[in-house]
Amino acid sequence: MTIAAPDDAVRAKPRLDWRGLWNISFGFFGIQIGFALQNANMSRIFQTLGTEIDNLPALWVAAPLTGLLVQPIIGHMSDRTWLGRFGRRRPYFLAGAIMAALALLLMPLAPVLLFAAVMLWVLDASLNVSMEPFRAFVGDMLRKDQHSAGYAVQTAFIGTGAVFGSIFPWLLEHAGVSNVAAPGQIPDTVKVAFWFGGAALFLSVLWTVLTTREYSPEEMAAFDGGVAESTDMAARRLADRSFVSAALWICAGAIVLFAVEALALEKEVYLLGALLIAYGVASGAAVALARGGRDTNMLSSIVGDFSGMPSLMKRLALVQFFSWSALFIMWINTTPVVAHDFYGAPDAASALYQQGANWVDVLFATYNGVAAIAALTLLPFLSARLGKARTHMIGLLCGAVGYASFFFVSEPQWLLLSEIGIGIAWASILAMPYAILASSLPQRKLGIYMGLFNVFVVVPQLLVATVMGSIMKRFFPGEPIWTMAFAAGVLALAAVAMLWVKVPGEAESG
Repeated sequence: MTIAAPDDAVRAKPRLDWRGLWNISFGFFGIQIGFALQNANMSRIFQTLGTEIDNLPALWVAAPLTGLLVQPIIGHMSDRTWLGRFGRRRPYFLAGAIMAALALLLMPLAPVLLFAAVMLWVLDASLNVSMEPFRAFVGDMLRKDQHSAGYAVQTAFIGTGAVFGSIFPWLLEHAGVSNVAAPGQIPDTVKVAFWFGGAALFLSVLWTVLTTREYSPEEMAAFDGGVAESTDMAARRLADRSFVSAALWICAGAIVLFAVEALALEKEVYLLGALLIAYGVASGAAVALARGGRDTNMLSSIVGDFSGMPSLMKRLALVQFFSWSALFIMWINTTPVVAHDFYGAPDAASALYQQGANWVDVLFATYNGVAAIAALTLLPFLSARLGKARTHMIGLLCGAVGYASFFFVSEPQWLLLSEIGIGIAWASILAMPYAILASSLPQRKLGIYMGLFNVFVVVPQLLVATVMGSIMKRFFPGEPIWTMAFAAGVLALAAVAMLWVKVPGEAESG
């Protein structure tokens, strides 16, 4: 990695040249190949192994639940890790990549539905172990005036990796690999794609591990932008809190559990109630530990940091909540929507269904390719002229139009135009919130705050996974196209929520 001479800022981090920016983010190329293969093919695998469309959200719930648990823990741990020449974040990159590669190897060999669901859990946990420190890694390695460039490069790698992961089964089919299998069997196109994806994931993460050197704790302390308080102050403040908040979370969870039976909701909603109760119990335990003088434990630190988030982060959290609700709706339902409404093939065992599923791979590759280009061209152009907040609002509105256009398109090939708007939104979602946050978060807590920010990526996914099935079954049975109306609506709400996000230095224009 080449580090250019520092600017005239005293004790500032050195500037990285483009090779340095490439190296610190290249691992995300492989991680996103893994996510793309998962997002584009897991509904296909689940349906091939015998599940009904109404049960897809319940099977997908493993992915966001895993991220909810893993990312704050890994963020907290990586903030406090230093293994000498092995670094702070890089050990987590490599460990997660090894486990994810193994999961990608085993996933397409799943003989039964339960095995595939367990492998999805393992895969998503491993990808999250690698991904979470990468978000903080950009902030660790770059000075503030390079944050936008760093996250733009990272987004470009995310988009490029997703293109490879999404389109690979389609390319394999055109190369002569069989895309049809016996009922209950995974096609060879999917198997080969997962195996090559696992290798690409491991090698790209290894590239970042071997080509970067992290700053030591002493070097980080010497740079500007440090924090004024210790990393444990938020946990210590819990000692002054009551147990009322914890009790309210527990009551909310109990109400949800009761509503499942009273309103005849889908069984997946039980998970939502259980999570509310679990957070209430964890919050109460954290307060009790802090009151007892034990405020240096992980639980109290995470709960304390979550309750003490900066106001800018809280406002962006609402935007993330709506944005990722739309994305998760898309990932779960695009394959059923395209197969059912554009190919007339609801039966997962049919060759026509597999053809539609492969076209979804092309669509997903398209929006990710658009995102890679937009991250390096359109977003910097708009951001320099309109500010980050307005740029993000425009990007989100483009995505809302893309989802809504599913209702006005009659031929599957025209859905490529829909994916342009979705790709612009995806680029903005991956870059703008993190660029806004990285310059305002305490450096010594960058890992935990990035992990906690992921809560607002995960919670909406859990809501979609637990509630969407009930909504569709009750109001739109056998009509998956209506999920795209929900996606368009919530992404429009995300754009409106950006009106309350005031970026430092952009308050008047944002």
